[in-house]
Amino acid sequence: MAIQQIAFITYKSTGNYSGISDEENEALLLFLQEKGLAISYQIWDDPTVDWRRFDAIIMKSPWDYFDKINAFNAWLDELEKLDVPVLNPLQTIRWNTDKSYFKDLAAQRVEVVPTLWLNQGDAFQAEEVFAQLGVEKIIVKPRVSGGAKNTLALTLEQAVASTSAINALLQQEPFMAQPFIPEVAQQGEWSFLFFGGKYSHTVLKTARPGDFRVQHFFGGTIHTPTPPAALLATAQTIVEKFAADCLYARVDGVAIDGRFVLMELELIEPFLFMATSPGAMARYYEALQAQLQALRVS
Repeated sequence: MAIQQIAFITYKSTGNYSGISDEENEALLLFLQEKGLAISYQIWDDPTVDWRRFDAIIMKSPWDYFDKINAFNAWLDELEKLDVPVLNPLQTIRWNTDKSYFKDLAAQRVEVVPTLWLNQGDAFQAEEVFAQLGVEKIIVKPRVSGGAKNTLALTLEQAVASTSAINALLQQEPFMAQPFIPEVAQQGEWSFLFFGGKYSHTVLKTARPGDFRVQHFFGGTIHTPTPPAALLATAQTIVEKFAADCLYARVDGVAIDGRFVLMELELIEPFLFMATSPGAMARYYEALQAQLQALRVS
């Protein structure tokens, strides 16, 4: 089929992820339009949009999907019924919304951060969680989340004191507990970017002093060192196994004793750090063109 109209998915901004995040979206959209693509911003939960008029949908920045997960899933169902091609693929997006995808990665021998799964309605047992993880500090966060939402870094004493608050959160949704990884605060978190399964560029995100959150909207800073070859090779293997058919993929992790330990595989709406790498938008466009061509001949 001929590709005529492309939806560039975003969200109704409330300022939570503004700044360089919005700048990337604007620059990429303009770049793609200048390449001759008929592509336009569309808010994913705008009830006035007729999705049938689009030949393809790019899931760029629905950055509030985890706050509206039921509505988001219903929208994905609607797109599937309408048979509108989505990039990344719908089945990949559904799989990636819940951090329980870690189980699939671990089954394929991907080294992930050790995780305890806290089901909705469970009672949080601080001493038991710390004993099972064998650490002095933990991270507790929702299984469906983004932007460090409801993410807590706790010692045992703090966890005990926070039990009632965590139990209240567990009444609303499932959570997960992981060891606090000191290397994140000390060295930073690596992000490897891939377009069409091919490596594009790398950033190293570091938290501001006294914080553990590396996101730029929490004061984190972004660096562009040459990544260690072993870390990049591991990230490439992860993409080949789980995201080979994706327009974009971001592999986040930390180096521990020279090994790459996965923290997130971002396949829904990752910030792509395009401004940090000359040619990144051109590589994205090339990957997009390849996927659109595949749709044309399907």
